[in-house]
Amino acid sequence: MLLDVPTRIAASPAAQRARTTPGLLTAITAGLVALGLLWSVAGLLAVGRRADRVDDVRTVSGPLSVHALDIYRSLSDADATAAAAFLGAGTETSALRTRYLDDVAEAGAAIASALRATSSANDPGRASENQLRLLAAGLPVYTGLVETARAYDRQQLPLGAAYLREASGLMRDTLLPAAQRLVTLETGRLADAQRRGADFPVPVLIAGLVLLLALAGAQAFLTRRTNRLINPGLAVASLATVVALVWFVVAVGSAVGNLNIGRESGSEQFTRLAEARVAVLQARADESLTLIARGDGRADERHYAEMLTGLIGNDGRGGLLGDVAAGPGADRAQVERIAGLAARWRALHDDVRELDDGGRYDEAVELASGPPSATFEQLDRALDEYVDATGHWFDARADQAAADLAGARTAVAGLGLLVLAAVVLGTRNRIGEYR
Repeated sequence: MLLDVPTRIAASPAAQRARTTPGLLTAITAGLVALGLLWSVAGLLAVGRRADRVDDVRTVSGPLSVHALDIYRSLSDADATAAAAFLGAGTETSALRTRYLDDVAEAGAAIASALRATSSANDPGRASENQLRLLAAGLPVYTGLVETARAYDRQQLPLGAAYLREASGLMRDTLLPAAQRLVTLETGRLADAQRRGADFPVPVLIAGLVLLLALAGAQAFLTRRTNRLINPGLAVASLATVVALVWFVVAVGSAVGNLNIGRESGSEQFTRLAEARVAVLQARADESLTLIARGDGRADERHYAEMLTGLIGNDGRGGLLGDVAAGPGADRAQVERIAGLAARWRALHDDVRELDDGGRYDEAVELASGPPSATFEQLDRALDEYVDATGHWFDARADQAAADLAGARTAVAGLGLLVLAAVVLGTRNRIGEYR
């Protein structure tokens, strides 16, 4: 009796129908629909994940890295400006005072913005938030020390210089290192988001090629069984699949390219230039503090030399600016101009030091307030312009990547539905002919 079971199953109406042309066509249709759904869902998920990462670059990690760099720059500039204001004892200029207050306000606003952003960001161990809270607590202490130094300096009392050095020590030993750690954390987060968004979804491409091969196989089957060369529905489905695959590959490939270009020519260059600007600002503070110390500023002078060497190297062509010039998409003419200004500032600084070391302090202060100060301002403006241009370039690449992925989503969703409809309509008529 058991040996008769397979015979009865094989002889059942359902099994017999499955071996007929309409049965095979029904199975083929179901298989093609399943493959089409698989490809569409996989494509939409892949595009969605990358779109989320690009959105993170544009709205979370990108702005956070900018806030971190703004904090670092504003604090460095505040330190440099506060020191420069003390060179003319009791005669602080309104321009320097305004610049210092603007720097403090910008740093405070950037810290507050970054704290709000980190509350909604994925911050393992709350590392960024810890640095921001350290900065938020330390900034009022720093400004208090500067105001105390300013009050003594206006009375032409030597305690002013002592308080200023204490304020600068707090800035350099606590606040700027915290800002540097914040920059490292946020630029690392940004680079990771860019890398994760720039990987190409190869499995989706493979699924699309499998669907295309399956459509070709179904067309060949129909040609053999029906003696009709072309099935319009399957032909439309095949064409739509080819168009969707090409569109998907081009759109996602363009998004990947824009993210990579944005990282290499945008965010990485942006970070290098921001570091270069901070080095310039710290060197400016060193220059002023060395003069304020009146012969006891050897440590500040050494730090000035370290900053300028780190900026342009010993020969004026290396350092951070050399790295920027060697990077992809660098404006080498602009980098050479900036490096030339830095070299000129270093040469003028040497003249200031020669006067101060020779006991001609008043002449050294007067010279420092002239050509070296003007050259520093030109250098700072040139770096600021280049930093802004690089940041805009990065933003434009991220926006273009988002637009590319929106196009890929349209291709997968719209053409995927067209493929499914064309498959069903193309085989339904052939199946109906056997009824």
